[in-house]
Amino acid sequence: MAIPHTDLPVPPLAPRRMIARALLLGDRIDTAGLERSDMISATPLAFHAGSNGFVALYRFGVAVMFGLSPLEEDDVLGQVKLRVSGPHEHVDDESLTLEISPEFEDKISPGSAIAIKDLSAQRLLVVADALAKSVSLGRDEREVNAVFDVIEPFAAALARTGRPPWKRRSMLKLIGQTLLVQHRVSGRVAVEEKPDVLWDRPDLERLYTRLEDEYELKERAETLKRKLDTIVETARTLTDMIDADRATRLEATIVVLIIAEIFLTIGQIIFWRH
Repeated sequence: MAIPHTDLPVPPLAPRRMIARALLLGDRIDTAGLERSDMISATPLAFHAGSNGFVALYRFGVAVMFGLSPLEEDDVLGQVKLRVSGPHEHVDDESLTLEISPEFEDKISPGSAIAIKDLSAQRLLVVADALAKSVSLGRDEREVNAVFDVIEPFAAALARTGRPPWKRRSMLKLIGQTLLVQHRVSGRVAVEEKPDVLWDRPDLERLYTRLEDEYELKERAETLKRKLDTIVETARTLTDMIDADRATRLEATIVVLIIAEIFLTIGQIIFWRH
């Protein structure tokens, strides 16, 4: 979908600084039906807001806002939160400073503002995409690390005793938590995919590549994938241990019953002989 070339107004005094904020509100934002006549993009849903601001909504639960005052942010979030499914008690957020000046090349200096040429909707969408992926990855990383914290006691007990822990309910809860994290991470956002706006503006690919490197999106996604693979393998191992323990106990019960039946039969034979 072609994105109309609409710019935010820039005052004559340049450079100008603008704050961009990305908030992970929940598991998903339902943007269906929110289309409006002044929207800039449909995927993600992007539109102007406030007196001089810009908003991009991502279906994986992130809202990115540019240049909004606190009151304007509250107004936008009040409307968006009605469309959020799986809202989070703690809202993850990430922010950056944009420095706008026509004389600048798009560049990023570590620990400082991101310099961009203008406030075109296409440039803001590129920045919003990277920021939305970064804040989403941050949430996923924390959830995966929480699962690792749960796995550690099981692994320590297994290394110390050579036997799986007998807290079967805890093991099953761990497996359930693992599957939940895997589902959320795999279904939330494809970090490897580039924003659609680059199809219309290939000249902005360098800006996106720089943002991708700045936020280490590919590296973080790869690390997250490796951790998830480890968690899934651990869950599979624990499941196999549970099945093996249950099978062993079942076999032992059957053997005991057979022995008991043999003794009972022998007792009956001896009794009838007498």
